[in-house]
Amino acid sequence: MKKITILLLAIVLTACGAPAPAAPAEQAVAPAPAEPVVVTVVVEPTQAPAEPVAPAAPAEPVVVTVVVEPTSAPAEPAAPAPAPVEPAVDDGTVALDDAFGKGVFVNMTMSSSNFTLRCSPRDITFNVTAPNTDIKDVLLYYRTADIKRLYPSEWRAFGNMTANGNGNFTLTFSGEDIHPDLRIDGSYFDFQFIGLAKSGDVVDRSQKIESLVQYTFDCP
Repeated sequence: MKKITILLLAIVLTACGAPAPAAPAEQAVAPAPAEPVVVTVVVEPTQAPAEPVAPAAPAEPVVVTVVVEPTSAPAEPAAPAPAPVEPAVDDGTVALDDAFGKGVFVNMTMSSSNFTLRCSPRDITFNVTAPNTDIKDVLLYYRTADIKRLYPSEWRAFGNMTANGNGNFTLTFSGEDIHPDLRIDGSYFDFQFIGLAKSGDVVDRSQKIESLVQYTFDCP
């Protein structure tokens, strides 16, 4: 027992005599934190995005036509009776070109393009209008010429035309009015209108109108 007590005392004394542990020269520095690592991960879509839905077109307007049938149709007005139409009569009137009148006479007509001495028609009627108010009378001149116009006669004054007012004049010339010395069977009847003033002086005249009228003794 005495030996154990001595051993414990020797251990305590040894521990007290040992030098204390030296302090660390400097405090250890904590290491800097590591930089974070960024990893980009591409993820494939599992399905295609849905197509955008187009807006619905506006609805077309609906037009409804309502027809209302009348209970009774209105009576149609009675059509007026057509006016009686006079049958057209071709009287054979021949209009002369105003160029023949030279502006002195217009609206010149004759009832036919032929007349005879003993057959029908036996006469021919002339109508003219004189726009010039200075013309108070119109004198008819005439002559005859064979068909080949080799031997035309001299011109002769026949007489004044009848004034109908408003510058209109008319005259009827028969087959017998041709002077006997000038009668040629199958000839041309040429004529000319002479405008006269109140004094009897010539105001102006038409052209000589030739080869438009034929004269025969009998029916052509």
